[in-house]
Amino acid sequence: MAGRIVRRGAVLGLGVVWWWAVLRLATAPDAGALEGAVVAGGWGLSLLPVHCVPGGRAAGSLGAVVWRAVWGAATRASPHPRSDAGSGPS
Repeated sequence: MAGRIVRRGAVLGLGVVWWWAVLRLATAPDAGALEGAVVAGGWGLSLLPVHCVPGGRAAGSLGAVVWRAVWGAATRASPHPRSDAGSGPS
C-alpha cells in the first residue's frame, strides 16, 4: 500500500513539474534550456513502450523462423519489364 502511494505521489509530482515547464516555455520570455529539456524528456518518456512483453512470449506472436521467411519474401526485388524489350545504347 505504501509503495502505491509513493509511486502515485512521484507521478503526480513529476507531472506538475512537466506542466510547469510547458507553461513556462509557452508564456515566459526568459524560459530556456532547462524548461525545454524537461518538456522534451517528459514527452520522450510518454513514447516509451512500458507495457510490452518480449516477442516470443506475446499472445499470437510469430517465431523468428516465420519472420525470416516473411521478411525474405517481402524483400525480393523483381525486375521492371522494359517497354521496348531491347537493350539500351552502349
